[in-house]
This record gives sequence, C-alpha cells and structure tokens, in this order.
Amino acid sequence: MAYLIAYVAAALVMGGLDFLWLSNTSGPLYHRALGAVMAENPNMTAAVAFYLVYIAGILIFAVRPALASGDWRTAALFGALFGFFAYATYDLTNLATLKTWSLKVSLIDMAWGALLTAVTASAAALAALKLAK
Repeated sequence: MAYLIAYVAAALVMGGLDFLWLSNTSGPLYHRALGAVMAENPNMTAAVAFYLVYIAGILIFAVRPALASGDWRTAALFGALFGFFAYATYDLTNLATLKTWSLKVSLIDMAWGALLTAVTASAAALAALKLAK
C-alpha cells in the first residue's frame, strides 16, 4: 500500500510541477533555443509513457531507500541525484549528437530535473510514511 500511495503522490506532484514549468518556460526557453528541432505538438503517448516509467524509477531509486530508513530526506537526496543523472543523460546526449542543441538549455534542464525529482520523491516518501501506517 505504501508504494501505491507514493506512486499516486509522485504522479500528482510531478505532473503539477512539470506542467507549471513547461507552460512557463516552453516559449521563452525551449522554443527560442530549440525551435528548429521541436515538434509542433508533443506526442502525448510518449509523454505519458515517460512519466509512468520515470515515476517508477523515482520509487525504486529514491522512495524505497527513504521508506527503508524512515526518513523522507533520503528521498530528497536520492531523488536529486536520480533526477540529475537522468536529465543529464538526455541533455548531454542531445548536446553531443544534435546540431541544434543549447548548453544553456542543458544546464537549466539538468538543474530542473534534480529539483523536480527531489521534490517529487520527498512528497512521495512523506505521503507513504504518513498515510501507510
């Protein structure tokens, strides 16, 4: 039950925060720097698949250790690291392989990935620790 609570909490927190982030930075940051390689409309099937898989990763690599230790701060630390490494993989691969990719976007996106995942993992762990008792 704890993992179901954590998954739902993570989906709500990450979905809400990432929606706010993308709706406020899409034009000024992403379209300005990457417009040539961006699709006119996002592939929502791929987007949903990303969130489902990524949230499972957050539970495995950040929430599970926090539940084992009983401390949400473990989720914050491992979430930040997981987010940084996952977003760095995407951003640095794009920087290495695409003609039109931005170092500025990569650095901002990696920082966002670390912060977003730390907050999401923390909220998921807190929800599971409090509600699954």
